[in-house]
Amino acid sequence: MNTLNIGEASDSPIWIRRGRALDCAIDLALEEQRIVGAVVLVSLQGTSVYQRAAGLADREAGRPFQPDALFRYSSLTKPIVTAAALALVAERKLDLYEPVTRWLPQFRPRLPNGAEATITLHQLLTHTAGLTYPFWEPADGPYHRAGIDIGIDASDVPTLENMGRLATVPLSFVPGEIWRYSVALDVVGAIIERACGETLPQAVARLVTSPLKMNDTAFEVVDQARLAVPYADAKAVPVRMGEPHDLPFGASYLRFSPGRALNSNAPPSGGAGMIGSAPDLLRFLEAIRNGGGGILPPDMAAQMLRNQTGSLPLDAIGPGWSFGYGGAVLVDAAAAQTPQSAGTWCWGGVYGHSWFIDPAQAMTVIIATNTGVEGMMGKFTIDVRDAVYV
Repeated sequence: MNTLNIGEASDSPIWIRRGRALDCAIDLALEEQRIVGAVVLVSLQGTSVYQRAAGLADREAGRPFQPDALFRYSSLTKPIVTAAALALVAERKLDLYEPVTRWLPQFRPRLPNGAEATITLHQLLTHTAGLTYPFWEPADGPYHRAGIDIGIDASDVPTLENMGRLATVPLSFVPGEIWRYSVALDVVGAIIERACGETLPQAVARLVTSPLKMNDTAFEVVDQARLAVPYADAKAVPVRMGEPHDLPFGASYLRFSPGRALNSNAPPSGGAGMIGSAPDLLRFLEAIRNGGGGILPPDMAAQMLRNQTGSLPLDAIGPGWSFGYGGAVLVDAAAAQTPQSAGTWCWGGVYGHSWFIDPAQAMTVIIATNTGVEGMMGKFTIDVRDAVYV
């Protein structure tokens, strides 16, 4: 059964048309079995114009999706943790441009030639710190050999030990010179803990999720009965993820461990460790779009949606995009071949999620699925994107 709720703003002919296009995009993805289920939300000027839960949260049990389903956020965690870090910058407990060794004295990864390198919080938040992810390297690469925890596998490596392992791996480039998607937000999580004297879950709750009443979002599952079963792309139909589940990706693979979300002893990953709902994510994104929603000063919230990386190319997303704080920023819609407005801010998560804010249209769109990576970067995301601009 599908759940559909169209807000008052959708009474206009344009949103009736867009609602139908969104229905078609979702129905086609389900019919072609590219996704198992999804929740899609669209907000216009702060008003819900589209909400639909479709497909199955548990295919084998026949459990239908509900709008308040819980998802393994994976990299949806990143903008939330980024906002927590920027809140501390606003409180002058952190500084964007001081060396991170102020908070993590032992975190001193070196360049391949052995030279020391200075890394700042700004570089971590913008993925220009010289770090990378294991899936960008071959299966026998240094991150794999060092056993770096990236927040989605079954690792039980404590945060500081993980930082120690990371520091033994040479940087991929001189900080500030290249953009590369990376484990940087896990380092930011460790910095937040040192700056606050709290665990990362405590700090993020105090700084972000509690003030915004994101009651379903945490570094643990608040209601296991609402947790969606994760599935992975496969040739015929998506397959239920095993424990673990390896999915070819990048230069090697992604290793998922769905059970991590149910392990209360798992280290909290600042890059991928949260579990939450689509409505909670919408509440967060709308707060940022509207000037910080009380968790950030308006000027700091605006910085999240602003180009922070200049003309550095984003190899993970393609031409026409730069990076802000917490997500990519569209600088050239023609180069990116997208109908979105310049200034659109977006990102996603490997468990099967995608979101964007189009500030010029005052529009926020969330795609939360239980199918990775189709729901993050597959045809479904393009079809949904295009539907809200028809």
